Amino acid sequence: MLTVKKYLPAILSFWLITGCGRGVNQDPQYDILITGGTLVDGSGAPGIRADVGIRGGTIAAVGDLSAARAAGIIDAAGLTVAPGVIDIHSHSDYSLLVDGDTQSKVRQGVTTEIIGEALSAGPVRPAEEKSRPVEGPGFGVKIDWETLAGYFDHLAAAGTSVNVGSFVGSMTVRRYVLGDTNRRASGEEIGQMVSLVEQAMREGALGVSSALLGSPLSTEELIAMARAAGEFGGIYSTHIRDEGDRIFESLDEAFRIGREAGVPVDVIHLKIADRKLWGQMDRVLEKFEQARSQGVRATANMYPYIAGQNDLAALVPPQGHDGGTQAMLARLRDPARRAEYRKILYAGGLPNWYNHYTASASWQSMLIVSVSTEKNRHLIGMTMDQVIAVSGGKEPTDVLYDLLLDEGGSVPTVYFLMTEEDVRTAMASPLVSFGSDGVAVKPEGALGEGQPHPRWYGTFPRVLGKYVREEKVLPLETAIQKMTSMNAEKLGLKDRGLIKEKMAADIFIFNPATIIDRATFSDPHQYPTGVEYVIVNGRMVLDGGKHTGARPGKILYGPGKK
Repeated sequence: MLTVKKYLPAILSFWLITGCGRGVNQDPQYDILITGGTLVDGSGAPGIRADVGIRGGTIAAVGDLSAARAAGIIDAAGLTVAPGVIDIHSHSDYSLLVDGDTQSKVRQGVTTEIIGEALSAGPVRPAEEKSRPVEGPGFGVKIDWETLAGYFDHLAAAGTSVNVGSFVGSMTVRRYVLGDTNRRASGEEIGQMVSLVEQAMREGALGVSSALLGSPLSTEELIAMARAAGEFGGIYSTHIRDEGDRIFESLDEAFRIGREAGVPVDVIHLKIADRKLWGQMDRVLEKFEQARSQGVRATANMYPYIAGQNDLAALVPPQGHDGGTQAMLARLRDPARRAEYRKILYAGGLPNWYNHYTASASWQSMLIVSVSTEKNRHLIGMTMDQVIAVSGGKEPTDVLYDLLLDEGGSVPTVYFLMTEEDVRTAMASPLVSFGSDGVAVKPEGALGEGQPHPRWYGTFPRVLGKYVREEKVLPLETAIQKMTSMNAEKLGLKDRGLIKEKMAADIFIFNPATIIDRATFSDPHQYPTGVEYVIVNGRMVLDGGKHTGARPGKILYGPGKK
């Protein structure tokens, strides 16, 4: 625990009586002094023995500070002192407004969350968001703002334990202009999208993001929006259109957008999610090198699991989603539409549509993690083949479509689609950093409902425990760099990601011998072990493994904010 150091009156009296105290400031030099730990500074350099002094939210000194005075001292002997984790891929946009303590993230060492991936909290039309139960905010959050700036104001008023930055979501922008239609945008409509992106960049967005699985967004729309973000110094963050049998064409599209828009490209949750392509991660990484040789700043981030999370609704082909959730549900009540979608699903899908069924090759690879109705609560934790087995002999896709109808169009699902070999190959690449693709939650209350992907609780400790300490896939210093300075550099966060003088005092202190994730697919609501202290902007948020209740987080604005 942090020790508060008290100076005895007798000591002060001695200095005054002897005259030695004249002109000497006896106040503590630092608010917090971290002593005796191994400093891994985020640069990738080997760890060293060094103390860290924090004053006024900033790192004031690094080195031998054994003679220094401080209001509070952390004895970090046997521990690793690292920069706070920057989670470059998060979906906590609305859970932050429910509980700003961000327990499942803070307890992983996270000090900054980057949200707004594909869908952002602005620009929105509040009345329309209520009609979108699949992609809507959830957690009972009421949207009473329209712009990203309005969301930031709400977030600042609520307070958060971590810093928060946001992209503007390209699909959010498209919906603002076109609604839920899947048709291509006209030139005038693309111009409106560009104006909205420019506005969001002025409000502090870090760039523009996309999630293109089954998306109506065209390459031309994305180039225009990415170019607008680039004019303000933003980047393009993308969930590519296909991570399976069309992964190489999808990467070509992402890099074309970066090249023509003149912006850096960061591919989120890099993976090969198709059994037919397992073992080809080296080929995927060669695509990045090729793009970089052509002038595109191409990078990626990833999470350390062999399963991803989406929704059973992703098994409905794109034409089924045209017009939004209610239109999809109406189609699923039509036997002719069911037959059409069944044929597409089993036949292998459509061009530009990633087919989760053929990629996983089995209903057994789909794990239901959440439902909204009491009648289906018993399905949580079951795989789709188990659900089908107890359905009374119904055709599997009828089980699927009936379940979607029961649940209002959304059944969050974990898909087991990847292999450990590809996970290890990707994380060893110098072009790939780490991000959770998770949500800040906690085991209690509304945020503890369902059975989410364990990455929500365990991403970063899993890297440090399983892949660094146990399997030695990469050195500790490299892993820390991939969680901190590498993400800060991508995002243009110049005062985060490193432990050095004048940087923001975001710090993560952990036990390298014990840190490990505990969350599993069957029991995900478990915090990791080994995370001892987390400091955000110079204030203690996690002290001896216990949350202090402090909410010192700031909004981290992009370069367009003046």
